[in-house]
Amino acid sequence: MVDATAGSGPAELSHQHQDLKTRDGRSLKAALRRSEGAARRRAFYLVLPILLFLLITFAFPLLQFISRSVYNPEVSNFLPNVSSAISSWDGKNVPDEAVFAAMVEDMKTAYGNRTIGRVAAQINRQLPGFRSVIMSEARKADKLKPPYREALLKANERWGDLDMWRLIKRSTRVITPVYYLLATDFQYDAHGNIVQQPANSRVFRLLFFRTVWMSAAITLLTIILGYPVAYLLANQPLRIANLLMILVLLPFWTSLLVRTAAWIVLLQREGVINDILVWIGLIDNDERLRMIYNQWGTIIAMTHILLPFMILPLYSVMKTIPPSYMRAARSMGASQVTAFRRVYMPLTIPGIAAGVLLVFILAIGYYITPALVGGDSGIFISNLIAQNMQSSLANLKLAAALSTILLAFVLLFYWLFNKLVGVDRLKFG
Repeated sequence: MVDATAGSGPAELSHQHQDLKTRDGRSLKAALRRSEGAARRRAFYLVLPILLFLLITFAFPLLQFISRSVYNPEVSNFLPNVSSAISSWDGKNVPDEAVFAAMVEDMKTAYGNRTIGRVAAQINRQLPGFRSVIMSEARKADKLKPPYREALLKANERWGDLDMWRLIKRSTRVITPVYYLLATDFQYDAHGNIVQQPANSRVFRLLFFRTVWMSAAITLLTIILGYPVAYLLANQPLRIANLLMILVLLPFWTSLLVRTAAWIVLLQREGVINDILVWIGLIDNDERLRMIYNQWGTIIAMTHILLPFMILPLYSVMKTIPPSYMRAARSMGASQVTAFRRVYMPLTIPGIAAGVLLVFILAIGYYITPALVGGDSGIFISNLIAQNMQSSLANLKLAAALSTILLAFVLLFYWLFNKLVGVDRLKFG
């Protein structure tokens, strides 16, 4: 028998494969492409509802909230004539009559619409004392006669302050980075240059740094405490392991507020732990430890709350490691410690990495526990974000800027983590 393809080169074989037909005479390659395309479309249609749900309930609101951090239309909307007239002002001398006339016209309208207070409050936030200047003249705007420049300067000489007019000009910009500057402890000076805020006003960078290092410390403590527990669970008989797993999962069935309140009872100066330390003689009664309403209270309480998120990924990985690996290492002369360090522990790295990712990202955005047990020195940046969100519109814009910076840091951490460890190597269960 002679092979029909004998003597055929690679090009001829490729040509023969391209000429293959389906039963109905269509090209096999084209039919495969159509089939794969149909499968991809079916998969897309299946996930389309959850995709739309995420876009409507998460992505769009998130983008809208982030846009608030740079979108500042209030002054431009409430002082439209001033915004147009002051755009060509050089900022070196007191504005001309046209700008003052526009200010009087806008104050009349804004006072009638009851929006002048919002403009005055926004200017007063950066130049204290100017709210009363604007509000007092807005009440009398209908009685002012031209020339308005002389009338306003005669009524109050602070209308000649260049810093106020420079601030008004900057505030008429609809897109502004001012809230990101505030969120990083910077500000505009009187001449429009970016400078650091006074030393007693620099709080945000300190809070960002505190949030990161305390979250890292909590993550490290959960590794130290959770690794032995996960090892114990993975190497116990099923009946005992299930009982111990119930104890690990028990905090999930208890209210977060209840758990945090329990730590307040345990850690306070007259609490259970201090009473035990005094009773056994480790400390005197007048030397009770201060373990609550500070950084220690936050770290202790959050370590307990987030510990299961480290134990569960570790347990899921350890359970898949065959015991024969350790026995093989021991049979080849390795000690128990060496076998554990060089054989067992490297195999648990995917679980450690998954736990680190879970615990660190959860910790960095935590709010309730630091608010209850952190005091002044143990709160996170999330507590300040919540505080600003519950205040005025301008503070809401500052909260949006702080949230965006925190989100950008989490995304950067995730990107670096993926580069160094590889998210595809993680095992969550």
